[in-house]
Amino acid sequence: MIRIFKTEDGAMHEKEEMEPGSWIALTNPTASEILEIADACQIDPDHLKAPLDEEERSRIEAEDEYTLILVDIPSIEERNGKDWFVTIPMAIITTKDMLITVCLEETPVLTAFMDGRVRDFHTFMKTRFILQILYKNATQYLQYLRIIDKKSEVIENKLHQSQKNEELIELLELQKSLVYFTTSLRSNEVVLEKLLRIDKINKYLLEDVIVENKQAMEMTSIYNGILSGTMDTFASVISNNLNIVMKFLATVTIVMSIPTMIASFYGMNVRASGMPFAESPYGFGIVLFFTLLLTLIVA
Repeated sequence: MIRIFKTEDGAMHEKEEMEPGSWIALTNPTASEILEIADACQIDPDHLKAPLDEEERSRIEAEDEYTLILVDIPSIEERNGKDWFVTIPMAIITTKDMLITVCLEETPVLTAFMDGRVRDFHTFMKTRFILQILYKNATQYLQYLRIIDKKSEVIENKLHQSQKNEELIELLELQKSLVYFTTSLRSNEVVLEKLLRIDKINKYLLEDVIVENKQAMEMTSIYNGILSGTMDTFASVISNNLNIVMKFLATVTIVMSIPTMIASFYGMNVRASGMPFAESPYGFGIVLFFTLLLTLIVA
């Protein structure tokens, strides 16, 4: 999908045609849409396709007519009716007249600009726009990290009551999300450090982006440590409980085998002569009494 935006008179407007100073937003574009933008803006189609590969790494590539900035952004993926956090690539391509973004899916990082919810935002101020996108991306990581923290607290409360493997698996999924975040934030940090070496970049805005990115990295590391400790603790508790259950089942097995052993010993194939209580009319009752008594003692 191709959408074209341009700020005019301090407001965001969606356009039908590409104009100088406009922003072209590609969301999961088709092959024909990629070729259309590549021809119109003189961009290598492979650079437009790059963010469509989820394994693509963050980087900067400077060409004669444009510059490609590729970063990882946080995203929510639905699996088995539950939301999990992952990261996907997003490309920012700046040409002489326009700025182009390419992403596999709609993201809050960009919709905030489309809806006009970002102050002091102008599509024709391309360098400032890039830094505002990167800043919004860093704050989006922080927002999702707070959601992950709240979800982990809910799961921990469930574990205190149920102590099931299902809750541990959910914690493991959250920990995997934190690993994705850590890897992506570190890759983004390399891109930000490269931008810092460019003279025409606004250093004050870029430093704000770097600070937010570092804060997201620190929070990710802290939450990851907390989740690791929680999982180890509850895994030990569940393992101990399982051992107790197994010991109980072994005891029950022994107890249940006592009547069988005695009944087999006094079975119909054994001669009556010489057997205890064989001559007594109450022999069966006496044997049954001792069997129950022995069973209770073992139990």
